Amino acid sequence: MSSGITLHLQSAVRCERFDKVQSFVGSDASGSFGIQPGRARFMTVLDYGLSRFRSTQGAWQYLACPGAVLRFADDQLTVSTRRYLCDEDYQRISELLAGQLAQEEEALRSVKDNLQQLEQELFRRLRTLDRWPS
Repeated sequence: MSSGITLHLQSAVRCERFDKVQSFVGSDASGSFGIQPGRARFMTVLDYGLSRFRSTQGAWQYLACPGAVLRFADDQLTVSTRRYLCDEDYQRISELLAGQLAQEEEALRSVKDNLQQLEQELFRRLRTLDRWPS
């Protein structure tokens, strides 16, 4: 019998390992899904939001992230993301997701919008340069 899943959480600044995970619940573009030991290979992109996992001790751990790549093979589950928060307290992790991560995502969206505007202006100026005689 399997001793459980080994969960590897990876971000740009830290890595954590959780042994003997009995189940993982997350959501992707197709909806909610669960992973248990012995499942077939699986890979997906997690949506922005909360996932959860439970170890053999029975307590749920909650994982908040702004999207992630999830890979599962041979009872090894790897979640790779830019940033994540992990906590046993659902209320606390929900507040962090609504506050801290939401603010970071809004700032990132603002940077992307600014870069897109800069790119559009650069292309506009390049088009005007093409009209100049040689």
